[in-house]
Amino acid sequence: MLFIPAIDIIDGRCVRLEQGDYEKEKRYDNDPVDQALLFQDQGAGYIHVIDLDAAKGAGRENRQVIKKIAASVSVPIEVGGGVRKRDDIAALLDLGVERVILGTIIVKDEPFSMDMAEEFGPRLAAGIDARDGLVRVSGWLEGSSLEAVALGCRVKDMGFGLIIYTDISKDGMLEGPDLEGVKNMAWETGLPVIASGGVSCIEDIKTLKELE
Repeated sequence: MLFIPAIDIIDGRCVRLEQGDYEKEKRYDNDPVDQALLFQDQGAGYIHVIDLDAAKGAGRENRQVIKKIAASVSVPIEVGGGVRKRDDIAALLDLGVERVILGTIIVKDEPFSMDMAEEFGPRLAAGIDARDGLVRVSGWLEGSSLEAVALGCRVKDMGFGLIIYTDISKDGMLEGPDLEGVKNMAWETGLPVIASGGVSCIEDIKTLKELE
């Protein structure tokens, strides 16, 4: 089992959103680079970074912060948020990012996503964010009628080999992950699934491990 700590970034700072609500933002004093180094020192083998400014389409990005994180740690990092063009993928990989997460664009442009999965292979992951089983996009601000599991099956057909699944209602609440959603996603797609959101204690991790 791979345990991946997460860093969410707004305006160059570490934050936590409650259920993806930008109005319920908690800012931390930790510098993202220092936090990444701390996670590495604590034994993390991978680090998950989300650029919430880019995800929201706010016209701002945190690429320089991401570059500093990648240069400062020796463990691989994966990055998501606002990745909607091939140039975005290439730029992040050039910064030293090991894996890039595609989210909104998978829903809005399947042919492009399929081409990117073919070109970049394991350097990409499919990020599926949902509330009440339905996919949300554009930094969680837009809803849809698309079921998360149905999208999971589609990304498998597109050629993706890994899904990062987030139940938004759990994210930032520190009340445990969506075990049923994770299990269904893995069962229906047959792909490895990273459970994201809600994990707050060792018991949550033990429970997730039982699903392996």
